[in-house]
Amino acid sequence: MAKLINLTVFKKFLSSNTSGGIILIICVLISIIIANTPLANAFSNLLATPLGFENETIQLKYSFKQWVDDGLMAIFFLLVGLEIKRELVEGELSSPKKAALPIIAAIGGAIVPALIYTFLNKGLPTEHGWGIPMATDIAFALAIMTLLGKKVPVSLKIFLAALAIVDDLLAILVIAIFYSTDLHYNYLMYAAAILALLIAFNYFGVKNIIAYLIPGVFIWYFIHHSGIHATIAGVLVAMTLPTTVDDKESPLEKLEHLLANPVNFLIIPLFALVNTNITIHHEMVLGLSTPLGLGIILGLFFGKTFGIFITSWICVKLRVANLPEKASWNQMVGVGMLGGIGFTMSIFISMLSFKDPLFIEEAKFAILIGSLSSGFIGYLWLSTISKKYQLQSEMEDETEN
Repeated sequence: MAKLINLTVFKKFLSSNTSGGIILIICVLISIIIANTPLANAFSNLLATPLGFENETIQLKYSFKQWVDDGLMAIFFLLVGLEIKRELVEGELSSPKKAALPIIAAIGGAIVPALIYTFLNKGLPTEHGWGIPMATDIAFALAIMTLLGKKVPVSLKIFLAALAIVDDLLAILVIAIFYSTDLHYNYLMYAAAILALLIAFNYFGVKNIIAYLIPGVFIWYFIHHSGIHATIAGVLVAMTLPTTVDDKESPLEKLEHLLANPVNFLIIPLFALVNTNITIHHEMVLGLSTPLGLGIILGLFFGKTFGIFITSWICVKLRVANLPEKASWNQMVGVGMLGGIGFTMSIFISMLSFKDPLFIEEAKFAILIGSLSSGFIGYLWLSTISKKYQLQSEMEDETEN
């Protein structure tokens, strides 16, 4: 019998995301406006301000921007990891047949954009940027999805969350193998040892959240210094948190409840404010029509949409997996579009891909255009075709009341 887990926390999480998503969009607009006004230099200096401390053995002094990207976003990934684990225990990922769809769809949604980019840039100095359009930004994608409210089923939001986290893990793997030039395996070993300790805590029934979070900070530190993106630490720690076999609030759900509002109303908007700080100039606009710009834009919008949809369709037709509950194929097309919102990891990979500053700026602008197009069109698509679902949902609510 499937384990019973209280879903109240997740419902509160989704409802708070609606308001958080609006704040997120506002922060994106503010950041772009600042970057293209006389305030740009002052804002850039603020982002570069060093914070923290360091000595001969400990290095914890980074810019304000890096603390947001690598520190606060690890907390965001901790929250996402908690929800993914809960769905692995009971929900959309609770069986191999359910879990297969987001995993395979994420793989398809990563491979197709990379192939499109490579086709357009093969043999050019920009060829090494093939990893840029592979990634989905879970923060922005979920924010757009939650703005749709009851127009889409909860199962579709969970599917997108699962797909995006698998996508990010794939991107991190790609970075580690193809874009990381200086991996420190000793730090990875330290992180693995502490992770094993947390797994032991779970096995022996330790339920104190602090017992997981304090070692989790050390896991973050060691992974950060290993050369792998530090946000993976949040996911790893989340997977070790214990849950319960009944509907009583578990340590996992308690932590999720505590993190929901700070993440939705502070961490994600702050991340958007810091990372969409793109100064638009003439060369960047011209760069949209180059193989670099086209590879990123077409990869994000068409590559992600086609890759996610076609692999999902094949899975369902071969009976490897089922569609998310109450979801339609038209809605799956919209989810594929939202998968084309790159931002975070795409921008990060672009900075690893090129040494030429112009290539990096052109890539960032193309990521912005591709991501905005995917988000805007995906939202309109889902909003339009999901009206029927919304009416059905409202009728069901009235019947229950």
